[in-house]
Amino acid sequence: MTTVLTFGTFDVLHLGHLRILERAAALGDRLVVGVSSDALNIAKKGRGPVFAQEERLRIVSALRCVNEVFLEESLELKREYLVRYAADILAMGDDWRGRFDEFSDICRVVYFERTPAISTTAVIEKIRT
Repeated sequence: MTTVLTFGTFDVLHLGHLRILERAAALGDRLVVGVSSDALNIAKKGRGPVFAQEERLRIVSALRCVNEVFLEESLELKREYLVRYAADILAMGDDWRGRFDEFSDICRVVYFERTPAISTTAVIEKIRT
């Protein structure tokens, strides 16, 4: 069985999120998703997410293509998460290209092109206006 692992905030879930999760799931038999904690999101992006971590965990876990979710609490624990969930493949958006190549010693690292013209920031701005 091939396990694929990916990470993200998955705030204000949109088509771009769904596409990356579906493409990640298609690489293997089991998709495990690390959902960034509220604290990690603030540290990464300088702002809190719109939806709390418990809500985002529940939303992502309800998707048909996702087999398991967990709370990602630290970027420094990525290697530990990959080992804990026995990941064969780490799949990420290409905005992270090259940033996770260091894990190629324990799993295959795949970067997907992002869905053009779709981002959480753009969705939030559209809602505001």
